[in-house]
Amino acid sequence: MEIGATIRTIRKKRGITIGQLCEATGLSQGFMSLVENNKTSPSLATLDSIANVLQVPLAFLLLKQEERMKVVRKDERSFSMYKDQLKVEHLSEEGGLRLMMIEIPAGMPDNGESVHEGVECHMVLKGKVSVSQGEDEYTLEEGDTFSWQACVPHKVTNIGEESAVILIASFNESRTL
Repeated sequence: MEIGATIRTIRKKRGITIGQLCEATGLSQGFMSLVENNKTSPSLATLDSIANVLQVPLAFLLLKQEERMKVVRKDERSFSMYKDQLKVEHLSEEGGLRLMMIEIPAGMPDNGESVHEGVECHMVLKGKVSVSQGEDEYTLEEGDTFSWQACVPHKVTNIGEESAVILIASFNESRTL
């Protein structure tokens, strides 16, 4: 872990000198230098003291870089096609949680039902769709939401005269392994 580098970055961002940090925590400058250069591992109590002075949660200092917040800029998103007709925009993914946006062209023919692992929550951002799962069937429009267990056969059909856009949050525990 790069705890020391994280501490140094936050300290400098806050405009705190190493001397001010040492004075506020009671730690020596030599020790703080070793910490910031990742030459020693401070105790949790020491890290908690440093976190309090820096006004950050202790947990933030303990995160590895790959565990910290991820940002995907709109021009960096990846796309794929589902059944050669649905444009799928991959917005973000963390552990088993995935956020996608799909665009369903107007008059999209019925491609049958889908079945896969996980649970999904959807929000219709644009258009008019028919959603069905088992005996449940609904017509939904902009602003409406729905969710389901994806292991039960389901389908979404665009019944409007324009493209439909749906935001999907899906969770699949097997993707966390």
